[in-house]
Amino acid sequence: MVGVTGYTSFSSTSALTRASPSLPVSTDDTACSAAVIPPASDASTVSTLARQLSEAAARAEARDAGLDYKALGEAAKVLLNQISGDSYTLNKARHDAELPNSDDPELLERARQATDFVNSRYPGSNIVGKNPFAGMSRDQLALIAYDDSGAFTVNERLAAFYEAHEQEEAWRRMVLAKSDIEYNSTGKLTGFFMEVLEHYEGLPAIEQAQYPDTYVSQLQGWIDSGFNYITHQAEGNGMNLSGLLEKWLVESPDGRKGVLNSTDPA
Repeated sequence: MVGVTGYTSFSSTSALTRASPSLPVSTDDTACSAAVIPPASDASTVSTLARQLSEAAARAEARDAGLDYKALGEAAKVLLNQISGDSYTLNKARHDAELPNSDDPELLERARQATDFVNSRYPGSNIVGKNPFAGMSRDQLALIAYDDSGAFTVNERLAAFYEAHEQEEAWRRMVLAKSDIEYNSTGKLTGFFMEVLEHYEGLPAIEQAQYPDTYVSQLQGWIDSGFNYITHQAEGNGMNLSGLLEKWLVESPDGRKGVLNSTDPA
């Protein structure tokens, strides 16, 4: 099962071990910026999914507008618990049997495909499944994963969440490789922090809300410091790394969890 967390650890990479903080990242711009709809056998399939996404977008907009940052983050936890953890496991048989309240063969087939895909992820499974939402944008995947209206089955929502996770993992590997190059050539990670901030700002609001409310200022502080992790000197306009971490830990109620106890999705 994919672990659900607002934070991502980079402790396996040498440059980021030196950098100390554990930072969440999102997906590659090129993979996620376009509003991609999966290939369809006919126009009706595309129009059905497009209509569902449009309706889900309206619901998401209304939800986000009615909640502040903290409340939206709490709502995200509730919604994700529906498709992971104990809530999902205890009701798995019902989720696997769930089909749309429709006689539309395309909707029924997509729901079955999502269930096959989800079950194919279990260790030891001999089920072969393809994610029906592969290649969709991060925004679209969030519309599905966080929509509890019943328009999408629970396994469809989980399949969308899996795809978002896969995209994030791919982007993480890319950005970590780039961070090592930056560190080895300059001693810095300023470009890395800038890229992480850019990706955070491109996330859907409900995913942004799962990070500490000091997250942007934290990243901006690291960017402004221009800190050199080889010379241990701040070469920009900010304080050194130790000062930045101390400042963030004092200001952020989630600082201890965010920096010291962050975990990777499994």
